[in-house]
Amino acid sequence: MLAAAGSLVAAVWAALHFRTLLLAGVTFLFLADYLKNRRAKNYPPGPRGLPFVGSIFQLDFEKPHLSIQPFVKKYGNIFSLNLGDVNSIMVTGLPLIKEVFTHKEENILKRPITRTRERITNNNGLVFSSGQTWKEQRRFAVMTLRNFGLGKKSLEQRMQEEAQYLVEAIKEEKGQPFNPHFSINNAVSNIICSVTFGERFEYHDSQFQEMLRLLDEATCLEASMMCQYPEKTTSFNEENLITSTLDLFFAGTETTSTTLRWALLYMAVYPDVQEKVQAEIDRVIGQKRQASLADRESMPYTNAVVHEVQRMGNIIPLNVPREVSKDTNLNGFHFPKGTMLLTNLTALHSDPKEWATPETFNPEHFLENGQFKKRESFLPFSMGKRACLGEQLARSELFIFFTALLQNFTFKPPVNEKLSLKCRMGLTLSPVSHRLCAVPRL
Repeated sequence: MLAAAGSLVAAVWAALHFRTLLLAGVTFLFLADYLKNRRAKNYPPGPRGLPFVGSIFQLDFEKPHLSIQPFVKKYGNIFSLNLGDVNSIMVTGLPLIKEVFTHKEENILKRPITRTRERITNNNGLVFSSGQTWKEQRRFAVMTLRNFGLGKKSLEQRMQEEAQYLVEAIKEEKGQPFNPHFSINNAVSNIICSVTFGERFEYHDSQFQEMLRLLDEATCLEASMMCQYPEKTTSFNEENLITSTLDLFFAGTETTSTTLRWALLYMAVYPDVQEKVQAEIDRVIGQKRQASLADRESMPYTNAVVHEVQRMGNIIPLNVPREVSKDTNLNGFHFPKGTMLLTNLTALHSDPKEWATPETFNPEHFLENGQFKKRESFLPFSMGKRACLGEQLARSELFIFFTALLQNFTFKPPVNEKLSLKCRMGLTLSPVSHRLCAVPRL
């Protein structure tokens, strides 16, 4: 009897002991999470998130760039957002974005890093590296691009040649519905291939197709959380060469290709705009001569349409993130070291104070008295020292390819199919899978 009672007491004690340890452990974790996320003096306001996961479940994973916009109305143009183990601050509005990217830029030159990027890049490359690695690789990349013809006639001719290959590939569709995704990817990617490999690839090349498929897949794997890791002391090595080449392919293929896909989609949805572009093409260069970059000034409407596609397509809606490397103050708020900094390009590119019809595709946003008008509130390539180094290349490609396609085809929805302007969320905002009909112009 006593033995049984002793066993019962031991069992109860063991159960209580386990529960006590479990309760103590949970209490410690919650306390640690509270202390880690305790807001410092003058820290920007923001939604209070759940322990450990923060405000992640207050966001729509399919369109997070839109689901954060109500926070702007509630908390103002600078607010905080806890994303799991990452504390981030969102900056909205042209004056504040200019302020942080000019007067505070030396404190935000670092990039935060996702687990996917850490595994792939190991702080190598151009886009997501920081410190000395970034400085060396960016300087080397800019010099190399210039040496290979950026800004020169030779690279422009390469674009014109590739535009013709693309036109011929689309002609093979004979006006029937097709998905333009990889045809456009092939063409744009071949420009980078000509720079990095010294040759282009046929569109049906199996290795080329596999490379582009993997590149597209990688852009959809970028929804990871952020983390940091030590930097190396030297950046010129084979691993960095490979990563920098990968960055050139992403920055020089995915972004421009996605913008062109949005362009053709918008032309099919807005046929009146497409007709005006084609009328300008016919008037300035006709049906036989290829467009050159020198024609851009004489084609303000076409140029305005390309810019409006970038504004509406909004392919990098929160800009490429930065990391605060030193305690910083902005507009009365304190930005602690290690905080991720996001800039709200979605709000900027749809600000009713900046754009007459922000939610409508309207090329007139970039026209004044029939002439092309630059807009200060248009920042698809970001600004400052970490602005897109391929901006000139991208602008050239967009004009050459877009003009060649509309010179040769009229893009329409397939019969009995309604085109959607919904997007697919990845590292860029791209159109959902769709088909178009490319009807040859007579």
